[in-house]
Formats: sequence, C-alpha cells, structure tokens
Amino acid sequence: MPQHNRQRKVANKMNTTMKRNVKRTESFRLKTDYGSPVKEEPIFYPSPSIAFQVIFCVRIVSALWLHITDCDETYNYWDPSHYLLFGKGFQPWEYSPQFALRSYLYILIHNVPAWIYYQLFHPSRLFLFYLTRCCLAVFCTGCEVFFYKSVCREFGVNVGRIMLVILIFSPGMFIAGSAFLPSSFSMYMTLLSMTAWFYRKYPSAIFFVALSSLLSWPFAGLIGIPIAFEMVFMRKRWREFLKWCILSAIIILVPLFQIDSIYYGKLTLAPWNIVKYNIFTPHGPNLYGSSPWHFYILNGVLNFNLSFLLALLTPLLLMWIKIAIPSKPRNPDCLPYILSLGSLYLWFVVFFTQPHKEERFLFPVYPLIALCSAVGIDAVQVLWFRYFIRKGFHYTKCTLKISIIVLFCFVILGVSRMFLLYKSYHAPMDVFGRLKTVNVNMTSKSEVNLCIGKEWHRFPTSYFLPDGWTVNFIKSDFRGQLPAHYLPEKEATKIVRNDMNDLNKEEVSRYVKIETCDFLIDLDSVSPTPLEPIYSRHRNWTSVYSVRFLDASRTPLYARSFYIPIIWESKSKFLDYHLLRRNQTDHP
Repeated sequence: MPQHNRQRKVANKMNTTMKRNVKRTESFRLKTDYGSPVKEEPIFYPSPSIAFQVIFCVRIVSALWLHITDCDETYNYWDPSHYLLFGKGFQPWEYSPQFALRSYLYILIHNVPAWIYYQLFHPSRLFLFYLTRCCLAVFCTGCEVFFYKSVCREFGVNVGRIMLVILIFSPGMFIAGSAFLPSSFSMYMTLLSMTAWFYRKYPSAIFFVALSSLLSWPFAGLIGIPIAFEMVFMRKRWREFLKWCILSAIIILVPLFQIDSIYYGKLTLAPWNIVKYNIFTPHGPNLYGSSPWHFYILNGVLNFNLSFLLALLTPLLLMWIKIAIPSKPRNPDCLPYILSLGSLYLWFVVFFTQPHKEERFLFPVYPLIALCSAVGIDAVQVLWFRYFIRKGFHYTKCTLKISIIVLFCFVILGVSRMFLLYKSYHAPMDVFGRLKTVNVNMTSKSEVNLCIGKEWHRFPTSYFLPDGWTVNFIKSDFRGQLPAHYLPEKEATKIVRNDMNDLNKEEVSRYVKIETCDFLIDLDSVSPTPLEPIYSRHRNWTSVYSVRFLDASRTPLYARSFYIPIIWESKSKFLDYHLLRRNQTDHP
C-alpha cells in the first residue's frame, strides 16, 4: 500500500509538470502564432551562456579600445576617483562643499576593485584605470544577459534574439557599456529593473529603480513610472509599492547621507542638490549650452542607425497590427505594450523638450531602444506574414529574411561606426599613454609640468600620468570654468573654496604661464589664434610623439560618421595630435 501511494504521488507530480509545460507552450503560441495554425518547429535562439560570451568580448574590446567620449567622465568621476586612491587629481566645482552635487559614495563603490588589487599587487595606475573599465564591462554584460532572458520570456524568443544582436553591435552600447558615468550606471539599473519587472519581481524592480535614482542620477526615476502605474492602478498593490519604496530609500539614503556628510564636512544629500540645481535655479543646466530638437535624432541614428528609426516607428506598427489583426490573441500574463515599452517614449518626451542635451542623457534607455526596435522588426514580420503569406507555417520561419536583412545592415553600420571611433579619435589615449616612456632628463626639477591648452576637454584622466608628473592648464580661447587641483591639505574635500562657482564663469586662477611648462599636449589647428597657435611649429617646442586625429570640420559628413574602407582614407582630413617637449635652451 505505501508503494502504491508513492507511485500515485509520482504520477500526480508528472501530470502537474505536463500541464505546466502545456501552459508554457500555449503561452508561447499566443505570443507568436497570432491565431493562425502553424507547423510546430523549434525556433533557434542563443543560450544565455553563448549570449554572455559574445557580449563580454564586445564590452571588453570597448573597455580597452574606446577613448573617453565625455570630459565630464574625466573630471567628475575618474579624477575624484584618482584623488581618493592616491591623493591627487582635479576637483570640479560640483565637488566643492558649498555645492556638493556629486556623491562620493558612488565613486567609492567603483573604486573597490582597484583598491583591492592595488593593496595586493601595487600595479601601475594606468593598469587600475583599465581594470576598473573591465569590471564595468563585466557587470554590464551580466545585466544584459539577465535582460535578454527576461525579454525572451515576456516578448518571445524572436524579439529576444533580434534585441540581442542590436545590443551586441550597437555603437551606443559600445560607448556606454564601460563608461564611468552615472548615466551608464543608470543604464545597468534599467537592465536589472526591467528584468525584475518582466519576471514580476516587484520588490527588486523598485529597489533597482531607487538605486538608479538615488545613487547615480535622480532623473532616472522616470523609468520606474510604468512599473509604479502597473502596481498601484492595475494590480492595486499600492501598500506593497509604498513599503518597498520606503525600504529602498532607507537602505540607499542612510549610507549615502552618512558618507557624503563625512566627505563634505556638513550634512549633505547629493541627489537633492542635483535636483535643486537643475530645476529650481533660474539658469538650470542651460549654462552649458543648448541644442535643437533634432540633436537626439541625429545622435540616435549614429549610435543605433536603422534600429533607432524602427524604435520610433514601433508604436505605429503595433497600432497597425491591432487594426489589421483585431482577433490576434494576447497572453493575459504579458504586460500591455503601452507599459512594457512606455518608459522609452516617456523618456523621449521629457528629454527631447529640454534645451540642454547631451549624448549621455540617453544612456539609461539604450537597452529600451534595442528592445523597442526588436519589437518593431518583429511587428514588420507579422504584418508581412498577414498580407503576403498567410500559410500554415510559423510567421518567423516565413519572414526570417526580413529580420536578417535589417540586422545585416544594422551590423555593418554598427561595426563601421565602432571602427571609426577608434581610428579617428583615439589619439589622446595613445599620446597620454606614451608619457611613461618619455625620457624626462630634468634632474634639477622635482616635478614635471605637463600643460594643456585648448585640449583640456580631451585629457583622459590623472591615471595616465607617471609618478612625478602634474597637469596644468594654459590660457586658451575657452572662457568657461575649468576644474582645479584638489588642495594638498588633509581632508581637502571639506574645504570651501573661493575659486569655485556654479555659473560656469572663468576662473583665471586655473592657468599657469606657458614658460613654466616642460611638456605640452596640443592639436594642430587649421585656424590658429593668438591664444591657440600651432605650437608644433614654434621654435621653443619639439614634437616627441604625434598621432593623427580626424578633423571633423573638413571631413564630409558620411566619412566622419561611418568607416568606409578606402573611401574613408581618401576623403578624411587629419591633424596631428602632439606631445611636445620644451627645448632645453629655452627653459627658464
């Protein structure tokens, strides 16, 4: 009798498992068949392990190859990071205690791998720079794989595999994946919060949105609005929503408040200071320039080419399907498209209308651009099947050529753009990377003074400086505020400085006289000015090392946008990016 009971339990368990598998199969059909009878055939899609390996290779190449594309990454994150590790670096006005717009906790978290490795092995600082970048690349890869799995579950494997190709070969993801920027961190949190949401793990989704908003960038909270709407208004789980919002805020804000208050020497809540500066001041961020409405369109085309345009058209394509196939079944377990894809278009509405625009402001929604464009390609396949085929095959099998053609064009343009970024703009990383090989031969000086004029915005970071070198600025035609060196005093992060302002006004205390410079970094100019001459032609300076740098002003648009072999070499115009040494006879 006990044996009979055990057999019955095993049979019941097998029946339950079979029913679950049938439900999963039916759910998959509802996502893919659109009501038409099909021949059952497996749909190929890469496994998560294969996806991890491919994404990892691309992200590591980005970490080792790519130049720093935004000077804010250097002065607001890499150099304060260098200061916390080695006691030297540039301090921008955002880190002055009277403003306190940036969180030191954010930098400390990113410094953990470099600090541990330095304590164990004492490598060069340049090695630590690339180590940190590679760690960011690995973390980004893991987030992308989780997102890929959740998209296959929520939207079907056809959308998932298309999105995977877009993530891998997108120049935008290539740039953002290993960048030391809050917007990149928010992008990681977007991947994780959306993954948790698609798996209906609401506490995790809320926490990742809170982490993105409070630790890195407050405005990234926009991404969580559809999640909040679904929980509060559709599922009526507002008590759970409030509970996890409060818990997440406490978990994040308590250490954030404590650490920043210690470093700034006063009670500080950096996220509030950012919001206050950008929204509740008369000027806001517009002091740093404004751009026309189409700035993000052009930027999106460069970083996602065809897929960006498809992402913009996806809502129209989904409406077309709704009209053309009104009887198309929809799995009730899936989120409505207006919610699952809504974060991207909400982000576009808010940021497209802001006068001040920067490329990094779109980083948090880069994965959603890939998702929405994949949904758009899938919708095109469905419509093509509806109007031109309508046979008893799975629509993905009959229309596979459409996605292959679109993705082939996307991959060619994406890889072309990645090569162009390296071949055209990598010169500063090459030149600064050669500093360690330079024979200084200045025994009478304790410190080597490397100067930068108009090329201040391409300085990669103090991690590139050999021991005994320091960087200073000489006067150029730039009239905004440059960062200052952290003061040598103990606890310099607490000192209120009089030479800092939040109005982007020039601070002349930043400059040194060119006669004090031992070396100079400079880019030859087509149109020299009295403050920005061509130093490489001056008798006081000798070029130690130079690399060619693309001159965008004289290069046709197509040649400075995408790398086209042979044509690019013949049509592009270049200038020389120099490391110059002062002639010894002219040294003061």
